[in-house]
Amino acid sequence: MERSITLCNAGKKYGEESMFSRKITVEIPAELLVKAQKASGAGITQTIRAGLELVAAGKAYERLLRLNGKVRFSRTLEELKADR
Repeated sequence: MERSITLCNAGKKYGEESMFSRKITVEIPAELLVKAQKASGAGITQTIRAGLELVAAGKAYERLLRLNGKVRFSRTLEELKADR
């Protein structure tokens, strides 16, 4: 039988954003959580948030990749570098 861990996170305000967290219960295989925490070097909540942020960002990255070669900039790379 695969062992799972149940996670709960109380709703609270975090960071400088005015977004509130949602209290959820998630069953995650213990081995997956251990691997993810080792990879992130963070606690459970931070590891889960980082994973969700990566999933959310994935769609934005896909849209950006589809723009490859289709966007024309009004300034050259040299102009951008000189404007630092």
